[in-house]
Amino acid sequence: MGLEIKQALKMTQQLVMTPQLQQAIKLLQLSRLELADTINQELLENPMLEMVEETDQQQRQEDADSGGEPADATGPDGPLTQDLGVQAEGSGEVDVREQVSDEFDWENYLGEYSSATRAEESAIHEDKDAPPYESLITRSASLQEHLLWQLKMSRLDDEQMRVGELIIGNLDGDGYLQSSLEDIAQQRGVSPAQAEVVLKVIQQLDPLGVAARDLRECLLIQALELYPQHDVALDILEGHMDLLEKRQYQQIAKKLGVGLDEVAEALDIIRLLDPKPGRSVSEEEPQYITPDIYVYKIDGEFVIVLNEDGLPKLRVNNFYRDSLAKGGDPKAKEYVQDKLRSAMWLIRSIHQRQRTIYKVTEAIVKFQREFFERGVAQLKPLVLRDVAEEVGMHESTISRVTTNKYVHTPQGVFELKYFFNSGINRVDGGSLASEAVKDRIRHLIAEEDRSRPLSDQTIAEMLKKEDIDIARRTVAKYREMLGILPSSRRREPLGGLPKANGR
Repeated sequence: MGLEIKQALKMTQQLVMTPQLQQAIKLLQLSRLELADTINQELLENPMLEMVEETDQQQRQEDADSGGEPADATGPDGPLTQDLGVQAEGSGEVDVREQVSDEFDWENYLGEYSSATRAEESAIHEDKDAPPYESLITRSASLQEHLLWQLKMSRLDDEQMRVGELIIGNLDGDGYLQSSLEDIAQQRGVSPAQAEVVLKVIQQLDPLGVAARDLRECLLIQALELYPQHDVALDILEGHMDLLEKRQYQQIAKKLGVGLDEVAEALDIIRLLDPKPGRSVSEEEPQYITPDIYVYKIDGEFVIVLNEDGLPKLRVNNFYRDSLAKGGDPKAKEYVQDKLRSAMWLIRSIHQRQRTIYKVTEAIVKFQREFFERGVAQLKPLVLRDVAEEVGMHESTISRVTTNKYVHTPQGVFELKYFFNSGINRVDGGSLASEAVKDRIRHLIAEEDRSRPLSDQTIAEMLKKEDIDIARRTVAKYREMLGILPSSRRREPLGGLPKANGR
């Protein structure tokens, strides 16, 4: 059969995502802080967008409170602003349901929501006595920088210094050495004994215990330096870490030939040591959670409020709008039109994002009302499809909405994804959310007798008596997810361990 080239027509259908649709999807899955950063970046790149000044908003609010017309709301070119659905200019705070209304005339946005040039907006107020902004910027030193600074003040020669730099470069955030000393020695062309000498020097730097190869060595370095007189604590760390991990204190006392009171005193010393010394010199800043949505209970009903604090309030720049009407260079006009379309789509996408978040949260409150009333024990099984059918959207949209979004509820702050979990069958029918089962397991272990901790099988049998049908392996999986040790490692000696010095 011969090969030949032919032309043929073929009809196909495919989904093509426009840049505008990609932007809308991206905005949908951003957290509130990420959205603020994105808006600020758009303000820098798009001259058609501008931010409503705080003084501008205050002036309009004062005009509205005094009973008069807002300063900028009258006239054909009145600069009403669109502030992402939080506050309508000249009308004060609006009801949260109004801000997610489907009825929004985007076609007339250019004429209604634009800005006029105001003299007071161009005024720049600066404090002449304030220090420059650059002087306020600080950065904490990393663990590696902190150790290198100390290493340079030691009496090591150049070759030892290079070995030390390589060792410090192989430390993780907790301060532990991640590479073997043999590999480091081979890489620098020195013997393992020479590398060991440098390692001992680094292990004595601040924070004490860094560059250890395991937990035992880390704690032993600190104990030798801080509590050299406590022989029992040193003996436990040197040769009985396995028994310590299993809490077999009587076995430790028997092997060392000491009493339980001496073991108790040694444990008090060991508890003072830091198992992760590198954390004390970390450049990582804590990440605080700011809720995207607030759910309040008012007069027996739950009210949903979107958190818009810190989000720039946008409007279209009137100067460029006027330039379109005046004509001029066709290329310049095309550029302005392109930026105008981009600005319009951004504001529309943000409005759609806020409306979608509200709808999804409203559906979650409807499905999980008992949780909002009484807590985690009343959490019900819920999947993305349930909410998607309720709000009339695709499951992938619900997944994006609940990503990196947090809600403040009467029961605490939770990620929106927290409310979506599988169900555990009840013995007599029905189901219970897996998170509710985890919470029950946590409470059972917290109330157990430490001398006789509950095994996974025992917990499974106790839950079956409470009408929860669960297997032992599922209990073990949930316990590990909660970060709880197995029963063999939770056991305390009968009657408890004596406290040193009566503590």
